[in-house]
Amino acid sequence: MPLPHTTIGILAGLRAEARIARALGPVEIGGGLPPGARAATLRLIGTGAPALLSFGLAGGLDPALPPGTLIIPAAILHHGQIYPADPALLSWLGGPTTQRLLATDTPIATASAKHALFSTTGATAVDLESGELASIATAHRLPFAALRVICDPATTTLPPAALAALDNTGAIGALRIAASLLRHPTQLPALLRLAADAATAHATLRRYTATLI
Repeated sequence: MPLPHTTIGILAGLRAEARIARALGPVEIGGGLPPGARAATLRLIGTGAPALLSFGLAGGLDPALPPGTLIIPAAILHHGQIYPADPALLSWLGGPTTQRLLATDTPIATASAKHALFSTTGATAVDLESGELASIATAHRLPFAALRVICDPATTTLPPAALAALDNTGAIGALRIAASLLRHPTQLPALLRLAADAATAHATLRRYTATLI
């Protein structure tokens, strides 16, 4: 289906996702955290973007969903508020794959925390940026949607290096990862698994984005 707007402004969490998303429209990088997502969304609105898309990775909450699972939510749950995605954008994306994506203010790092949120919210995945985009888009009366792919599944606890890796430019800091590994060398196997899961998720993003061009 053709894009229902002349262009779409895209919020990407990391530089790696931004490189993929540029095939769809102008991109701003949020850096993977809510403050950066908010600033990036406002920059997109400032350029006159008529519609907004949250694009990138997510954490799994539903234990049945493996890394690489496509998440196109019908709505985003943020601070107890449900923000429905725009029907035309959902249709362009191929239709919703899940009812609800949860947006939080802090990383959900442990398998036990993911299990608790799945039980209490019914959301199948979680990220740190889509809630900011959804709330700002709604306040500005702009259509929005989200296209995310599960990276760390519900059964995975993130290693400390993963939480230290990002900066607000969306780059992954090798020095911060190395420092974390020096402090906690036993996390290396978990970090390698996460890197493999991220590669799987990025491959899904690339394949699916190609179908939308």
